[in-house]
Amino acid sequence: MASRIESLALGFAISLLGIQQTAAASCWKNTPCSSITETAFPGPWEPNIFAPSSRTVQPKSIISLATGQVVSEYNGTARLDTNGSTVVLDFGIEVGGLVSLKYTVSGTGSGSVGLAFAEAKDWIGQWSDSSNGRFHSPDGAVYSSFSGPGPVAYTMPDAKLRGGFRYLTLFLMSKGGTAAVKLLDVSLAIGFQPTWSNLRAYQGYFHSDDEQLNAIWYSGAYTLQTNAVPPNTGRWVPMLSAGWANNGTLGPGDTIIVDGAKRDRAVWPGDMGVAVPSTFVSIGDLESVKNALQVMYDYQNKDGSFPEAGPPLLQQGSDTYHMWTMIGTYNYVLYTNDTAFLRQNWPAYRRAMSYIYAKVQPDPGGGLISVTGLRDWARWQTGGTQAEAQMMLYRTLATAAELAGWAGAASGFVQTLAARAESLRNATRARCYDAAFGAFRDNATATGLHPQDANSMAVLFGLVGPASAEAQSISARLLDNWTPIGPEAPELPGNVSPFISSFEVAAHFTAGRAARALELIRRCWGWYLTHPNGTQSTVVEGYLVNGTWGYRWNRGYGNDFSYVSHAHGWSSGPTSALTEFVLGLRVTAPLGSEWRFAPQFGDLKDVQGGFVTRLGKFQAHWVKGVDEYNASLSTPAGTTGQFVLPVVSQGQMPSVVVDGRRESPRWYRRSDAGDLVSVDAVGGNHTIQVSLPPSS
Repeated sequence: MASRIESLALGFAISLLGIQQTAAASCWKNTPCSSITETAFPGPWEPNIFAPSSRTVQPKSIISLATGQVVSEYNGTARLDTNGSTVVLDFGIEVGGLVSLKYTVSGTGSGSVGLAFAEAKDWIGQWSDSSNGRFHSPDGAVYSSFSGPGPVAYTMPDAKLRGGFRYLTLFLMSKGGTAAVKLLDVSLAIGFQPTWSNLRAYQGYFHSDDEQLNAIWYSGAYTLQTNAVPPNTGRWVPMLSAGWANNGTLGPGDTIIVDGAKRDRAVWPGDMGVAVPSTFVSIGDLESVKNALQVMYDYQNKDGSFPEAGPPLLQQGSDTYHMWTMIGTYNYVLYTNDTAFLRQNWPAYRRAMSYIYAKVQPDPGGGLISVTGLRDWARWQTGGTQAEAQMMLYRTLATAAELAGWAGAASGFVQTLAARAESLRNATRARCYDAAFGAFRDNATATGLHPQDANSMAVLFGLVGPASAEAQSISARLLDNWTPIGPEAPELPGNVSPFISSFEVAAHFTAGRAARALELIRRCWGWYLTHPNGTQSTVVEGYLVNGTWGYRWNRGYGNDFSYVSHAHGWSSGPTSALTEFVLGLRVTAPLGSEWRFAPQFGDLKDVQGGFVTRLGKFQAHWVKGVDEYNASLSTPAGTTGQFVLPVVSQGQMPSVVVDGRRESPRWYRRSDAGDLVSVDAVGGNHTIQVSLPPSS
């Protein structure tokens, strides 16, 4: 069966990865190269990687401007014979960087060759899709000018770097005469993942018997690569009235993670709440994450608050994004054990905690945070005792208690944080949970809105236990929002948000509802990945429930739907979810000194994957039969872990054999979502065989 699976995945990936590549290049411009040069897990899954094998690439094909259909393969040449004539080049996948042209002008007269860019096929033409942030102010095109016949070599100015596109439209604008252009070469210097000489040097992998899920995992990973950019290529602020400029300074270092390839090209900590776990299990580029977090600490306000977004935008006034910086600090230290970073920023982190916890209203009748920093991810209603903020503060406090322990803080402070988390949990459940409906209300006041974000986070962040009646009810009620192409967020009507849906996917898995989680991934991310007008290689920022790209995050957004980003890291949640829940492998202490293996099968039969920390490689593989399953696991020596194994119990203890020895596992969880047993383990190589008592 494995060979069949591998051949399916190979064929599917090759059909998507059509970009033509030239000779390998070094890193971006004068950027020092990273030590990451080779994939950590070579194998038959590598063709699923969308990233090109060279930092310099060429288009794949020429398509019709009128129909969008392929006219011919791109063979290195094309012609622009008359004024206004166009050639539309398709790179086959999302790309970004600086385009170079070589062409020969014949005939008489002067003029220029215009270059216009689009991520989605809907927007191809002589105007680029929108990116500059000033609504209804067009990006337009850039131009290579000529003054008469002869050869021309042109490279886009650095400030005009185009961070994300799939389609390049070239068009001729002649000023009198009979000028015609023969294109001799079109190439692109890739600008993202600037410190990597080998863009395919992934430090994690995922492979299953479902080729669509494999492609979705890798589309998230590739999106994250396109979001790792040189720190001097942020979107210019103030926004331009026309055109675009990507020469703003984002932060320190040689690489930094931003929200989107095309735009906004700024550090947004909320986006990192999804992007960072997915980065860890896939490409492994945590240097970009460190630099992005450091920006937020460098620009912390005097009152202890963090900006909502990093420079040059430096947007302020968001309590939730303030907490995302704090949660992001936990995630980064968990994956790296970067104690120097933690020590450097610990005083600022403490100030940030004092700032946000001061917004908790005292009892009696209180106990909840009252949101006054109103900016948020996209939801229309913010402020007051919004339930999403309660879930986030609970997660902030819980992770702060762990961070405090890692930082060597006094035990009393750790206990205070843990007590505050528990107090908030109790207050939130008492004041926000709608028992009659079976989910959390949008705030503590009477409301009929039961949001996707707060309810997903309540389960994922552990405010309700995964086997509790509340968690099971929330998982079921979230299905009320589903459309054929993804959930309609009640807090953003008419829209599907893959950002918030990333949390919902993880929430269903946390509640033990793997079938629901996999169905949601296939509906939402599978729909976009196979959409003929999308990038077919990355994950989209959002879309409308009618299947159009018009994603609106506030009433002032306008109707310029070409502004939507089609390579947005906040939508990459399935990448981490498939590794951490389906494969079932995750770290639970810094660097993976402690880990957990807890696979969830759904309808899958064969799954393998892994990732790397500085301790070494973590790798697992399971194969499921009818009444048993077998797994192998490899983790670094000196670590400790836990096997949390699904069983069909019928009140009977299953047969669990680890490394050839029959175990006597203890019950980990028993619920209508499925029974689990637990076995303690140490690092090393292990085999597991579980025989399931037949179900009635």
